[in-house]
Amino acid sequence: MGKKYYPTIGLEIHAELKTNTKMFCSCKNDPDEKKPNVNICPVCMAHPGALPVINKKAIENVIKVGLAIEGKIADFTEFDRKNYFYPDIPKGYQISQYKYPIVSGGHLADFDVTRVHLEEDTANNKHFPEAQLRGVGVSPKLGFGEEGYSLIDFNRAGVPLMELVTEPVTFEDAEKAAKSASSFAKELQLILWYLGVSEANMEKGEMRVEANISVSENKKKLGTKVEVKNLNSFKSVEKAIKFELDRMIKLSEDGKDQEIVQETRGWDEGGQKTFSQRKKESSHDYRYFPEPDLPKMKLHEAFDLEKMKKELPELPQAKRLRYKKDFGIKDEDIESYINDFELGKWFEEIAIFLKNPEEVKIASNYITSDYLGIKKTQTEARLPSAGNFAELINLVADNKISSRVAKDILAMIVLKDESPLKIATEKSLLQKNDEKEVKTIVEKIVKENPEVVATYKAGKENAIMSLVGKVIKESKGSANPQIVIKMLKDLLK
Repeated sequence: MGKKYYPTIGLEIHAELKTNTKMFCSCKNDPDEKKPNVNICPVCMAHPGALPVINKKAIENVIKVGLAIEGKIADFTEFDRKNYFYPDIPKGYQISQYKYPIVSGGHLADFDVTRVHLEEDTANNKHFPEAQLRGVGVSPKLGFGEEGYSLIDFNRAGVPLMELVTEPVTFEDAEKAAKSASSFAKELQLILWYLGVSEANMEKGEMRVEANISVSENKKKLGTKVEVKNLNSFKSVEKAIKFELDRMIKLSEDGKDQEIVQETRGWDEGGQKTFSQRKKESSHDYRYFPEPDLPKMKLHEAFDLEKMKKELPELPQAKRLRYKKDFGIKDEDIESYINDFELGKWFEEIAIFLKNPEEVKIASNYITSDYLGIKKTQTEARLPSAGNFAELINLVADNKISSRVAKDILAMIVLKDESPLKIATEKSLLQKNDEKEVKTIVEKIVKENPEVVATYKAGKENAIMSLVGKVIKESKGSANPQIVIKMLKDLLK
């Protein structure tokens, strides 16, 4: 039996904030801009003599996040210069925060939060193969070689960027560690959405996750830390952590502890593996010092924190608890509403029209199973009015239409929002409770299916359901299944 290793995970998550302008200048903050280098100015391009000015809205957004995770909002805070040299850093340093972050502490999911601070984003490196050179207005004759070359788009340089850092958490196994890290990132994304402070679209790079990973045989002692970058989806977070933990454990079991070095590794989505990028820098390598061109800030004077806290919207966890208490619906249904704000709002509007908790549960089943199923295959499907959807559920609950008919009508009203009762009446879809009319259809089906009747009479009682289905189909879904079953059993005695 092999040794037991305890994985420890800490997370660093960057999220671009939703503001009209950049962090320290008046350039437009537009993540959807396709044309390169149009939202730039002397400030975000670091021209000599250009001075930064703080974006107050960005500060406010970070404070909201701090209040949402019950962190401590700093009274005094300041910006610092973080010095390092990359092509995507126009100044040769990044304006960030070091000693005095805006938020300290807090908790979310399985992780305690160390700090939340604010900085400016970097520019975008974009690589172009040789074949695309002409497309960006550069002649291939300039000698860049077959590999092509990289250009820099500075539209993103200077965009407000929130960084959240967690405390390390030690887990019992790799599976739990990976899932907890992914769940934390998902929950943070939801909070950013609910607060309206960031779109946090991972595919666009508006939210980026980095994982600090180590393993140790001693639960109370941390192993050598490796930081994995380039995690741009929740699945990548899980897979990268699992891969890296397996790699570290293998090295440890082979007796090669010295080969686990503190470094930064990237995640190769295609190869589904991590790869070494560079030796990890320490904080002193960045030569932090206070930014001389920006004023110090007293946040408790500049913002009414009590008022801001009262004005926070209902957050995901509070909504989960309320949905469970008020509606008693399934956890999977609740998550559908938590993750889709519009869908959740629509569900609550429907619940107002319904008569009892049982109808609310029926409605929720139709929404999460049938409506979302239709939406996947029909892009033109839209939410019908809450009143019409509730009317559909009332018809089902009152046995006026069958479940099959309800699904068919739902498929109609997501394309054209109409009264389900009107549709059922006009198309003769209301359940036939007139036993004389139903009996005629039952007798016809029994006569046409002697083999099924013989199977049923031979003792295979489930065969009756085949006859039930045929009767309901013959009645275009309008025959009441309970009446049909009773009538068939009486007829086949």
